Amino acid sequence: MGIAVEDLSGEGGGRSTRALVLHPDIRDQSERRDPARALEEAVALAAALPRIEIVGAEIVPLPRAQPGKLFGSGKLAEIGARINAEDIELVLVDGPVTPVQQRNLEREWGAKLLDRTGLILEIFAERAQTSEGELQVELAALAYQRTRLVRAWTHLERQRGGLGFVGGPGETQIEADRRAIDDQIVRLRRRLEKVRRTRGLHRDARRKVPFPVVALVGYTNAGKSTLFNRLTGASVMAEDMLFATLDPTMRGVELAGGRKVILSDTVGFISELPTQLVAAFRATLEEVLEADLIVHVRDIAHPESEEQAEDVRAILADLGVRDTTPVLELWNKIDLVPEAERDALATRAARLDHVMTLSAQRGDGVAEVAERIAAQLEEEKTERWLHVGFSDGRRRAWLHEQGVVEEERQGEDAFHLRVRWTARQEKRFREL
Repeated sequence: MGIAVEDLSGEGGGRSTRALVLHPDIRDQSERRDPARALEEAVALAAALPRIEIVGAEIVPLPRAQPGKLFGSGKLAEIGARINAEDIELVLVDGPVTPVQQRNLEREWGAKLLDRTGLILEIFAERAQTSEGELQVELAALAYQRTRLVRAWTHLERQRGGLGFVGGPGETQIEADRRAIDDQIVRLRRRLEKVRRTRGLHRDARRKVPFPVVALVGYTNAGKSTLFNRLTGASVMAEDMLFATLDPTMRGVELAGGRKVILSDTVGFISELPTQLVAAFRATLEEVLEADLIVHVRDIAHPESEEQAEDVRAILADLGVRDTTPVLELWNKIDLVPEAERDALATRAARLDHVMTLSAQRGDGVAEVAERIAAQLEEEKTERWLHVGFSDGRRRAWLHEQGVVEEERQGEDAFHLRVRWTARQEKRFREL
């Protein structure tokens, strides 16, 4: 049984779906975002889906969330009247909506409804290009839809008999559907595990090449892919759109002074990232865990740039990125900052060792960033003598592959090698 993310394209496939975006501003929530900024981001998320025509967007102030229908009766009627008058087919609610609330609201309004998690899943399903990305999206969608069988089926009261070995007599349809989803999740996880093993082999192969890995991270639409294209000459999709990049892209690039690195472009982060996606995309983000340097790209012109940066740092911590991994922070889109504030920002950045300003779109500061990355990776090297047994040919070959052997002598029971290496190379040698 295959469960796919809902098709929002309309029956004709080419017709746009008329959508209304709502941001519930709930007063009793402990952490409230600026409602105007939150609505703006929700509209940008909706605009990232093809064939969606946004006919309206509004903030809905709420004293508290109503357990059955989220909104109070007066607001329900007001929104319902607008849906009927403007022929709205889809309501996008920027926040969590329980399965019961979703079922009740769809019945009340006669329109499809997606919450924030469902919307982001739709975008990911639309954008995934690689087989790994598609597997991860399907796994996340199944985990999400499993909780929503209460609204996905109208025949839940129907019971069916059994032969005793498939759930037994009297099994309800929802139980059978849930088990079918669970079986599909198990199959997908097995396939993803094979993908992870393959990626692990690729990483092991890269470790044999003496090139450090540099991972670009940042809030969605911060300009990572634009910078990636500038540094590598690649043509990764880079548009003014949320989640323009989903699948990881890696390229070898030669920086200033001939320094060669592997540059990785990653999926953009976002506040309140669905937990299903954090888990499902952990394999994609494993490149960040392996990075020798993390480059955090920020949209410094965004009104909530600091809040976005905090979201990115929180997700990196959740992923298990080590505190010891160096981070270079790039304040991108400096050209979009009002001129009166630009000099002050540049001065502030200059005082911080780990911060630089640039405009990846215009190319301003990109050459300096490449030089800084190369300099940051120019690690201190130390010399030492190693004794490698004759039977340990793999470790000896690795040392020669890394180009760290300065001198080699053959003794009675081992090779004696004088090496000059970095702390990173020494650590990898010890792990062999």
